[in-house]
Amino acid sequence: MQVTYLPPAIRVAEYVREILVIEDCRVTNPFVLPLFANGTPTLLFQTAKGQIGHATNNLTLFGQTVFPDTLTIREDFTLIAYFFQPYALNSLFGVSAQELTDNPIDLNLLPAQVRAGLQEQLLNATGSSEMIALLDNYIFSLTTRIKTDMRIIKYAVEKIASAPSKKNLAVVQQELYMTGRTFQRLFRKNIGIIPTQFRRISQFNAAFRQLNQLQFKNLTDLSFSNGYADQSHFIRAFREFTSLTPGEYLAYRQPAEN
Repeated sequence: MQVTYLPPAIRVAEYVREILVIEDCRVTNPFVLPLFANGTPTLLFQTAKGQIGHATNNLTLFGQTVFPDTLTIREDFTLIAYFFQPYALNSLFGVSAQELTDNPIDLNLLPAQVRAGLQEQLLNATGSSEMIALLDNYIFSLTTRIKTDMRIIKYAVEKIASAPSKKNLAVVQQELYMTGRTFQRLFRKNIGIIPTQFRRISQFNAAFRQLNQLQFKNLTDLSFSNGYADQSHFIRAFREFTSLTPGEYLAYRQPAEN
């Protein structure tokens, strides 16, 4: 199994944050991929069907993931995940982001002009490079139809994600001259969750990435560096978004890497 993270092509980079490729995974026991909150909607393709909850698909569109879940695959596979910018769902796919929060759907359930026969093309591709080219072309074709002005929500998302503190959240709302109700409606439609929840997920994801890359001396320093009041607050947030403590996650992670 080979795992690679790729930057997006320039022509789709406004909407795609990064691409995950897992190639040639040989499955003897069911492969289980944890799905945690990361603030990014995702388009996920596997050459073998994967199960999330009671649904089994090859091509799945995710909104925001707040409650932890898992993807289970029982056959050999190649997997490609396109992680979108938080504001991309409504603009690209024409669906309210709120409808997909904790509710991933089979892309084939969307109208024909949106799904565009993508799954069949991907299943007939000869390798991951061709799959990525197909996905790039597909996403770029969606961008050509966009008519809405995303500058406001893009500004809000990027500024909150860069400094996910309560103070910065209030500053962004003031800068946009919006009431709290209008600010919440903007986020529910385009992001799928309210601004305070997006801020908390952004804060958690920054800490999670640091933990996952083992870039910390101890949990106290990690907690403070990511704006948590103390280690206990960080552990509570970690458990909320993963159903695990940081220690349990690291113990779970290490055998998977060996």
